[in-house]
Parts: sequence; structure tokens; C-alpha cells
Amino acid sequence: MELLNRQKTGKKERPVRVLQFGEGNFLRAFVDYMIDIANEQGKFDGDIVLVKPIEFGSLERFHAQECQYTVQLRGIVDGEPRRINRIVTSVADAVDAYGEYEKYAGFAKLDTLRYIVSNTTEAGIVYNESDRFEFAPPKTYPGKLTKFLYERYKHFNGAADKGLVMLPVELIDDNGIHLKECVLKLAALWKLEDGFIAWLNDACVFTSTLVDRIVTGYPRDEARELCEEFGYQDDLIVTGEPFALWVIESAKDISGEFPLPNAGLPVIFTNNQKPYKQRKVRILNGAHTSFVLASYLCGNDIVLESMQDETIFDFMKATIFDEVIPTLTLPKQDLQDFAEAVITRFNNPYVKHALLSISLNSVSKWKARCMPSFLAYIEQEGKLPQHLTFSFAALMAFYTGTEIRDKALIGHRDGAEYQIMDDAFVLEFFAANSTKPVEAYTHAVLSNTAFWGQDLSALPGVEDAVTSYLQEIRDNGMRKTMESLFGKKN
Repeated sequence: MELLNRQKTGKKERPVRVLQFGEGNFLRAFVDYMIDIANEQGKFDGDIVLVKPIEFGSLERFHAQECQYTVQLRGIVDGEPRRINRIVTSVADAVDAYGEYEKYAGFAKLDTLRYIVSNTTEAGIVYNESDRFEFAPPKTYPGKLTKFLYERYKHFNGAADKGLVMLPVELIDDNGIHLKECVLKLAALWKLEDGFIAWLNDACVFTSTLVDRIVTGYPRDEARELCEEFGYQDDLIVTGEPFALWVIESAKDISGEFPLPNAGLPVIFTNNQKPYKQRKVRILNGAHTSFVLASYLCGNDIVLESMQDETIFDFMKATIFDEVIPTLTLPKQDLQDFAEAVITRFNNPYVKHALLSISLNSVSKWKARCMPSFLAYIEQEGKLPQHLTFSFAALMAFYTGTEIRDKALIGHRDGAEYQIMDDAFVLEFFAANSTKPVEAYTHAVLSNTAFWGQDLSALPGVEDAVTSYLQEIRDNGMRKTMESLFGKKN
């Protein structure tokens, strides 16, 4: 079969308006996919140039296909499993910042350029004082961005209308704020003039963003079959779920010039993304953390299997709707709609999300994702949230073992070993305490301020409740305990 190329897609020429640091699966199935739809609907009219921001790797596949590729979204849509195919034509070119430095740097002088998108991993937005302006390019992403912006500032003589909008999607809180801090520090380190600093503050916009979509990447096992279905060879196929959310926070309103919502896309512009972050962490991530360990000990191995388990499904729904949503600040209908979307995502038949993968670092995850809802519910209702309290006992049951092997604590389910993965000091604590009598084990965990930032055993009724739940789990097993406590009553 012939490779996918521009002739097959009939790609239109558009002005390059976006420079994207990162050519990975997520950006191509999220940002580039959305811009492609906005282009098609006449709402944006702009192309993207991908930048390979690291020294290793190759852009050979991109050039072979003239940067054309297919996104297949797979999941439940309107109650039915569906696969949605789109050939993305919004990418005009791909450039190697190291191997093609002059070409890459030339985009700083492009009149039509307006947006910088980045996904350089959580470790990408860092200030490194060893980075140098003279490097071509500088080593770090903030270094590359600072030099790129400076070259643009110089070329256009500091013109206010030639500032750029930064749209980082790295998974750290306040990513745009941190990125700007790094840029300003590097500008000071490199002794760049005051006029450039003023231009950064006045003409450029550093947004902070929250992104949400599961992107499963290249479907290696199905690629040949899919290409036969498409009728062309595509070595850049990306698969992901239909759900998406992009929350963009900025001091300056850019919604008028970046009107993706007008194309029906799930993009929210706001001056405060924190309620949306809280909603995602507490409902989506919190639901995962609250049920996966109990579900695994009930004999399930993946999220989809858990959703087909009536006891686990009912437990999860009650946790979200009865104990998490009442503690959040966004409108109730908005929260309920998001929760229903989360449940649909968990039921995606195309995503095999392993419970043991989600279990990684569950202690810190419970603190970040579940404890805020747990504490808020107690403060608001004056009583313990039954399901979140039980999830704490389930965590303790899951983290039971005495042997650390290959940097994992070894647990047992129905006589078979499983690996508990967490920080070394966490595993050492549980190895030393998890087989103690229930009362002693519970007190040791709840009172460990290094885990929770406070002594949870001091909260009225918590220690007794967790002890009772854990004792029942030890006596009867997770399945029978959950059916007894949370199963439907005849």
C-alpha cells in the first residue's frame, strides 16, 4: 500500500501559526487533532510545525508521510462502542532543533506565528543555570524558548503585536506560571536587556493549562489490519479515547483569537483553572484510587473488569456521587455530568487499564486524590464518609507484606504474588508494620505524619472505623466484606 501523504489528503496550505515543542502521541491526538477540526470548520486557519526538542530520535516517518497521519478515537459514544477516524492535516512540517538549528530558529522570524505549544514531560519545565544562550540550541526547553523569544523580539524590534502565546500542557500545576518563571530567570542569567523583559511581560501570554484525554498511542498489534481498513499505509497512527478536555487559564483573554469552542471542541477559557483541576483530581483520579486496590483484592485485574463487577461499580458510584461531589465548588450539574463522563470512560472496551499499574505510589495518591474529599466531608457533614474510609482500609490490606524484592513489597492475592510499587521508605514501613495486630497496624498508618502531613488517628472515630473494616477484610476476605457492607440488600 502507498504511504499516506499530502496528495491523498488534499492538504490545504495555511499560514503557520503554531510551533509545537514535542511530536509525541499525546499532542498529535489532542492539540493537533483539535486544531485540525477548527481548520476544517473555518474557525482557525492555521498550520503547526512540530519541533523535535531533544537530540535523540528521528523525524524520518514524519517526512516520509509529509506530516499527515490518522487519529482513531475508540470508546463509548451515545451508549455504543465506536471507532472514529480522522486524517489530521494541520501539521505542515517537522524540524529537528539540533540537526536543523537554522531552519528551526528561522521560525522566530515568521510573521504569522502566534502560539507555542509544548509537552516536554513534567521534567521539561526546569531552570538550569548551566544552560547557555550561546548553545545552538540551549539544552533545556525553557532555554530554547527564551532564546527563541529573544530572537523574535530582536527581529521585530520589540513590536507589541509580535508577542507569542505559550500553551504548555506538561502535567504540572500552574505549568505556564512555572515556565514564565524559568524564562525570566534565564533572561536575567544571560543578561538580556530590560526591553526584552518588558516585552515578555506585556506582549507575550503565558497560559496555564489542564488537559485530559487517554492517548494509547500507536496500535502496534493492529496496525496492519487498520491500514488495510484505511486503504493506505500509515506509520504514525495514534489511538485514544473520545473524551477530551482542555482548560486554558490566562490573565489576558485569548478566547476570541483562539476560538476552538466555536468549533464544538471541549476547550474552556478561564482566569482560574483550580476548580477544574480539583474536579479532575477528586472525581476521576480519586475514583481510581478509591476503588482499584479493593477491586484487585476482589480478583479483578483491569478497570473495565471492575466496572462489570456490580459490587465494585456500586462502590465507586457511591464514593463519587455521595462523598466526593458534595465537597466540590463547581455547579452540581457540571460535577454530575463530569462524573457520568468518567464512568463512561472507565467502561471503554478499547482501554485495558491494569489495576496494578494504577496502584503505583498509592499512598501519595490517596493523600492527593482522596484525603481532601475525606477531610472536607467530615468537616461538612460531621461524620465519616463510609466509602472513602473503607478505601483507606483497603489500601492497608493491599499494602500487606513482609518481603521487599526487586524494589517491590510482595503482596499475596489468593496465594499468588503481586508487586506493591512505592517509594522505598513507604515499602519499608509497611514491611515492618503490616502484619502486626490490626489495632497496632492501623494506628501506625494513621499516625504516620510523613505519609499524610497530619495525624489522621486524631480525627474522632477514624481509627475505630478503619480498624473494624480491616479486621473484617482479614477475617472474611475483600469480596465477602464488600458484599456485606456495600452489596444490595434483599
